[in-house]
Amino acid sequence: MSVPPPFQGFDGLLSLSRREGVDIRPTLLRVLTDLYVQTPAHTADEEQQFTELAIRLLDEVDDATRAMVRAKLAIYPKTPRDIRRKLLIPPPPLYPREVAPSLVPAQAETVVAEAEAQTTDTPPLAPSQPQGPALLSMKPQDASSLIEMFTGASAKERAGILESLADAPLKPSVKIDAKRATRAIALLEGAAMVADAPAFTTELADALILPGSVAKAIVSDPLGEPLACAMKVLGMSAEAFQRVLLFLNPAIGASVIDVYRLARMYDVLSERVALIMIAAWRGSSIANARAKYQPVLYDGERQRARPTPHTQPLHIATDDGLRKERV
Repeated sequence: MSVPPPFQGFDGLLSLSRREGVDIRPTLLRVLTDLYVQTPAHTADEEQQFTELAIRLLDEVDDATRAMVRAKLAIYPKTPRDIRRKLLIPPPPLYPREVAPSLVPAQAETVVAEAEAQTTDTPPLAPSQPQGPALLSMKPQDASSLIEMFTGASAKERAGILESLADAPLKPSVKIDAKRATRAIALLEGAAMVADAPAFTTELADALILPGSVAKAIVSDPLGEPLACAMKVLGMSAEAFQRVLLFLNPAIGASVIDVYRLARMYDVLSERVALIMIAAWRGSSIANARAKYQPVLYDGERQRARPTPHTQPLHIATDDGLRKERV
């Protein structure tokens, strides 16, 4: 049985962008490069998959994106050899600069002999266990781009995005505590049965540690996939999720096709993909907050500071009619 490549999830996003006519290949290449250089070492499968995707995208992006990617990979010591050749990046030095000073042949032979002696005296190490691909954390800007693309996609495209995330090497969010999730499920189902969307939103934001605006967007989404991801993270049963769909949002509950579609998707949706989406929602809220509260003027912070009162001189009248000033 063949093992899927660790970066297979990005192929699905690329195919979606081509069908819709929206060229996200420059963004996809920058995100892929940022994720690759965050890890100091990669397996052979990761390196091969990154090389194939990057070389394919490098032929289809603009010069500015190529220059940005080249600048990032030029300072990364483990850039694949084929990408270095394509971007004309010189190979890294064989030795660090502080170690590279000249070794005369006699010294080199001594170093080799000592290394061989240490290798002979050292007992053989136990065979290492096979490790999976390294998981990479999303930056707030990347998370915001993912959520923006997911929100603007159709139901069919959202299903493709969620399927692609199953193989993407992205770090999911931490699981919710089991006791907290059980209490949240009971409260959420009770609020949904009486169609109390505000109470449902408040409890969802508290249980998943999300801003209120993000929780409101998840609850009020007209297609329902964000709500399915949120309920999957909490571990809600399929039957309870169907009841939530029927009573919480009238736009979804009134459509038998939508309820059936979301119920089927909920059955195949994995907890890991749902946790990745929660991590993306949290990261996008950080990016939006940074953009919202950035000062517009270069001296905006100084103008908002309270001015210090100036000391006024005190005039004192004396008996001889002269006036002395005291500060």
